[in-house]
Amino acid sequence: MASTPGHQKATHSENSQGKKSQHAEEAIFYMNCRAAYLTVLKSSLENIKSKEQLSLVLQQAGRNPSQKTINKYWTSQTTSLNFDDFCAILKKEKPATKNELLQAFEKIDTDKAGYISHDELCKILTTRGDKMTWEEVASITNQADFNCSGKLDYNKFCELYLTTSEQCCKAARDRLETDPRLRQQNFGNQRENFSEGISLSKPSPRVSRKTDHKLPKADSRAPSRPSSAQSSKASTSTTVTVGASSSRSTKLIVEPDTMKEWQRAQSRGCFYLEEDGEIISHKYRLHLAQRSALCVTIRPFPIPQAQGKSCHWLSVDTALFILKENETQENLQLVSFTELQDKEMFGWRGELGAGVYWLLPFTSGCRLRKVKTQISGEAKLVWRDEDGELALTKEFRTALLDIFETIDLDGNGLLSLEEYNFFELRTSGEKCDQEAWAVCKENFEMKKNELTRQGFLDLNLMEANDQDGDPWDLWVTLLSLGYNKALEMTEACPFVIDICAERCKPRIKAICLEAGGSQLSRAVCRSVLNKGEHKVLDGSDNIFIHTYSSGCRVTSVIENKSENKVIIHVNNEQSKNCLNNRGLMVFAVEVAPKSMMVSQHVMALNEQEEWIYSCVHSLVC
Repeated sequence: MASTPGHQKATHSENSQGKKSQHAEEAIFYMNCRAAYLTVLKSSLENIKSKEQLSLVLQQAGRNPSQKTINKYWTSQTTSLNFDDFCAILKKEKPATKNELLQAFEKIDTDKAGYISHDELCKILTTRGDKMTWEEVASITNQADFNCSGKLDYNKFCELYLTTSEQCCKAARDRLETDPRLRQQNFGNQRENFSEGISLSKPSPRVSRKTDHKLPKADSRAPSRPSSAQSSKASTSTTVTVGASSSRSTKLIVEPDTMKEWQRAQSRGCFYLEEDGEIISHKYRLHLAQRSALCVTIRPFPIPQAQGKSCHWLSVDTALFILKENETQENLQLVSFTELQDKEMFGWRGELGAGVYWLLPFTSGCRLRKVKTQISGEAKLVWRDEDGELALTKEFRTALLDIFETIDLDGNGLLSLEEYNFFELRTSGEKCDQEAWAVCKENFEMKKNELTRQGFLDLNLMEANDQDGDPWDLWVTLLSLGYNKALEMTEACPFVIDICAERCKPRIKAICLEAGGSQLSRAVCRSVLNKGEHKVLDGSDNIFIHTYSSGCRVTSVIENKSENKVIIHVNNEQSKNCLNNRGLMVFAVEVAPKSMMVSQHVMALNEQEEWIYSCVHSLVC
């Protein structure tokens, strides 16, 4: 039955109200960000220059960062963080709720008495986590508001903690409201040397950060300013309409009969989603002994053990960038990338000369991203049999076998020390040396000095026994590999790379497991400039918007040829059936002088329906 005009008006009104509410929440969030930032720094365009400043700014925003949290965002090679970095951190580091605080105390207060003795509190605070001094602990226990008879009333403590935190935030907001100079300041910027940004003249002097803990890149979901804070001077719009299901049938990768005689190499790998939204993956070196015609493909890997289950990662977009290794790794040259498509597979066909090449896997982050899901209950990992012996549950065994398939990079059904160490680095941050591997060989099933599936299962059972059945460490492993508490892989995407060469045996080797970094960022930008279309930003001769549509994905790059940094406002509100890697319809980015950077990646929300990418880029300042 057709909708009535009244119903249509009501629906339109609800949608309008929803958008207004979203924009209002966005504006409030950024107001709080600015208020906290400007309490410590003079301008939102000034950078945070030390760990101490970062800690102070986070505290002004109502957070209580541990040293571990600070180290996560400020590595040994970080030189500064800017306002956008700070906003991105606040989106990841949510303020603690009263329930969360109480749960933490209740783990200590096993008797549920509502208080903790000072002696027990001192022991915990001075020996665990960010260890406090006795003097610091005494400053807590001496507070009369929540201490009595040598005991801490943690319910009152939590109330005071949250009240103080809110007062701190309110004081920062009040200062912002009463100071006209602060209210008129620019509403944020992007870091000078975004990893998706490319200098057109000389490299930025800023040192790139270590890949173990990084903030989201320019192609991430890091926003910079709300839609309510724009004052555009020049703009240009781009519209791309893509038909239903065309993202799965743009071009075909056909294997002619002659390719059946070509020599092949294969390697598996995986994209992993970090806590802060960063995506890391294996990186590879390709060796060619002589010039040869090649066919290179990448696709999500349907794990055999997962057949019959929902494989969330099969809809994740993948790509592979091929770079030629020169004298130094710092200056890899983009050769090509996988732009041919056949369903979930992306490929490239061409000819490469003899030498060493880097293969950098890529996913846009549109579909591999942090998503809140409701989980009815935590899966059970271990159980005890009639004799009291620990055993792995069927569900956990299945998950471990899935993991085995993912980390078995060469697909031979065994784990070499090298393959196992990628697993160790991801889950524990440490490597297993030859001596420890020899111990494994004595205790677990191996063939040809490689760990079998059964050996891998027994290794995890031993870990459970070491913890007397406590699954904590097992969950740490599972969560780091992209599993949720229902044993579903939701924050990882296994993939497989296939290489066929006509004249020589190609050799592919996984070298590291890390974020794409500046090399991948540069390759993405160059691919868009080489293959896409460009428009000059109306009213500005030095700013170009490059757009490349690959069928399943649209990528836009902003190129700033001017001598000054610019802030570009990006508005996707006219797009239909789309999602982007930032998770925002409206945002802004800063582009450094003589540089270029990815504005966004966009894909269909529902591939079975037509989708329209309609974006307006506007110059703010």
